Amino acid sequence: MHWINDPNGVLYYKGVYHLFYRYNPKGAVWGNIVWAHAVSTDLVNWVMLQPAIYPTAPFDVNGCWSGSATVLPDGTPAIMYTGIDGDGRQVQNVAYPKDLSDPYLREWVKPDYNPVIAPGPGINATAFRDPTTAWRGPDGLWRLEVGTKDNHRGIAVLYRSRDFRRWVPVRRPLHHGDTGMWECPDFYPVTSHGVLGDVKHVLKVSLDLTRFEYYTFGAYDHATETYVPDAALADGNDGLRYDYGNFYASKTFLDPAKHRRILWGWANESDSTADDVRKGWAGVQAIPRKIWLAANGKQLMQWPVAEVESLRSNHVNITDRLIKGGDYFEVLGLTTPAQADVEVSFAAMDLDKAEPFDPAWRGADAQTVCAARGADVKGGVGPFGLWVLASDELKERTAVFFRVFKDGDDGKHVVLMCNDPSRSSYADHLYKPSFAGFIDVDIVKAGGKIPLRTLIDHSMVESFGGHGRISILSRVYPTKAVGDKARLYVFNHGESDIKVTHLNAYDMRSAKISTDINQPTR
Repeated sequence: MHWINDPNGVLYYKGVYHLFYRYNPKGAVWGNIVWAHAVSTDLVNWVMLQPAIYPTAPFDVNGCWSGSATVLPDGTPAIMYTGIDGDGRQVQNVAYPKDLSDPYLREWVKPDYNPVIAPGPGINATAFRDPTTAWRGPDGLWRLEVGTKDNHRGIAVLYRSRDFRRWVPVRRPLHHGDTGMWECPDFYPVTSHGVLGDVKHVLKVSLDLTRFEYYTFGAYDHATETYVPDAALADGNDGLRYDYGNFYASKTFLDPAKHRRILWGWANESDSTADDVRKGWAGVQAIPRKIWLAANGKQLMQWPVAEVESLRSNHVNITDRLIKGGDYFEVLGLTTPAQADVEVSFAAMDLDKAEPFDPAWRGADAQTVCAARGADVKGGVGPFGLWVLASDELKERTAVFFRVFKDGDDGKHVVLMCNDPSRSSYADHLYKPSFAGFIDVDIVKAGGKIPLRTLIDHSMVESFGGHGRISILSRVYPTKAVGDKARLYVFNHGESDIKVTHLNAYDMRSAKISTDINQPTR
């Protein structure tokens, strides 16, 4: 019920995963923000606890906004969060568990010495929020970032502390960009090329102006407090994204139980506020994703956590099925394709038929190309992919597809992945943009093959292309293709034949969501 947004303070403690997130306990619109709290032993099935952090003091009387968790060397979790004080300033506060013997961390205490970071001279007090997880340098000092802006310049301000109580700003910001307010920054190390000791650091920011996120990775020097992105990476609106769709305010954490970094992200609604009020809820958390650096060192990779596969049932398999240009077929055998997990590998049989990449698109983003060459525009190699949440007569359908272009005289190919919800619903007042990204893949070297995984969950369509090189999340609201009336199809609207080398589809059981802490989440 009600409104949810940013995932916060994710952590693992005494065998339990904790997810906090911003929540309005009074309605399905933004406001009255507190930190809701859920716990799990497997990242799939959850117990909902009472809100963990809510306004109680002058330093957060007007709201408890986003933040992060840090597990201190003695094992104590500490939460840093943005509070809105009585003067409307955004200040950074710390909270600690009341009872460290409680694996569910049900109660949190805010020390009287809050706020621990207040906006100093030159800081915009109305745009100063979302502290990161802290890290400790070789000198023993703690560091964390806070997002802010100076006119149109987004800034990650760096702070240091010896005791996690008194924080001082570093003379210059860790990084900045001409992209508007930087919300929900995240900064963490990853291993490059799988080589121990060859570490890069990732800086992710959420852009308040565009509602997209982008990231860079590069070299971080503790001694000089400098971060320099790799020269090959775009640093700004054109930078790499975790997700090219409806995915925002993301947060990662290091899972010590399975030695992996996990990414959480929030998906807002794409219907109207009136619709949200009528249904009584708004906002969802995306499926948690494992995230790592690609072997070629060019980007981050991501994939739904393996635990989500525990919900699979009723396996449907299709192997080596050819789809002629203009043809499609229905994937039969699922109980309800409105709640499914589909993994499929396509092979383009004739890449020579790829249409030219229009020179006018050079410099344009993939979303622009997808809008010009949507799922219903016939091509050479593609569009081919899935129609999900489709109605019997195909009047409602959401297309998740690939299209291959030939770029110039050198014969290189450009591979576009797109989610086109333009025909997803009969309903009015919906925001139905196409989302898209280019995939860093040599499709010739791959023998024309490209894989796709799509998780379908009623109004959620989460897709992963190229083994996790790209992800796109969309919100769609069919009126006919609902529940057991939804259908799933594979289609090819290009000249080249496409082979489905293999397709594995599964019904997905519902996760267990409980309010009883005594009920196991498995």
